[in-house]
Amino acid sequence: QVQLVESVGGLVQPGESLELSCSASGFTFSSYTMNWFRQAPGTERKLVASISRFGVLRNYADSVKGRFTISRDNDRNTVFLQMNSLKPEDTAVYYCNAAQDSNDYWGQGIQVTVSS
Repeated sequence: QVQLVESVGGLVQPGESLELSCSASGFTFSSYTMNWFRQAPGTERKLVASISRFGVLRNYADSVKGRFTISRDNDRNTVFLQMNSLKPEDTAVYYCNAAQDSNDYWGQGIQVTVSS
């Protein structure tokens, strides 16, 4: 079955870095655009970053441009989100998403908390 498993979240201080990863199985990973979304308490889930099937195209939300980098390794069926210069407003549950036409898969989400 399809699985998207995110790791590693946690608590970091403002200004620190953290890399999330998402391991995929059960579908042809290289055929899917991969996305990272996040959802803070009381807000809607929002797109943070996306990467095309072979990594040629990458897009970012304005709030994370210049600080976050999305990448993927199609040999390992894994997508990454490198988060630098983290701010308290980056605190949220982060979700990995795979999208292709009408197919849409989600991970379970992982908490990232930025606080001193």
